[in-house]
Amino acid sequence: MKYICLGYYDESAFARLPESESKKMIEECFAYDDELRRGGHFIGGEALDSARNAVTLRMKGGKIAVTDGPFSETKEVLGGILLLEARDLNHAIALMSKHPGVKNGPFEIWPPNEALNQMIAERNAKVAREKRA
Repeated sequence: MKYICLGYYDESAFARLPESESKKMIEECFAYDDELRRGGHFIGGEALDSARNAVTLRMKGGKIAVTDGPFSETKEVLGGILLLEARDLNHAIALMSKHPGVKNGPFEIWPPNEALNQMIAERNAKVAREKRA
């Protein structure tokens, strides 16, 4: 079963780390990701740029309003997304609890909405067929 793991961190705390510490931390995360790859659990992932470079869209009065950055009530911001293959939620928790990134901030583990994702896959296939025609 697939799980989406959202990793959060405190940007300002990370920025205060000496360069050698931040590089070491990143390398530890990469090394564990490699372990997940070797075990067939790492499906993919993306590191995200600073929250300062993100925007949030909201509908206000029937129009789109764009604001700088994400809305967050905590210091932690979303730092990356990891797609994980695991037997079940307990297995996903066991795998991600060993991830060095947990030292920097929380990870959320979400199961995908399989029914809606099936509908999305069908739409993707339909549009791909239309493009070929």
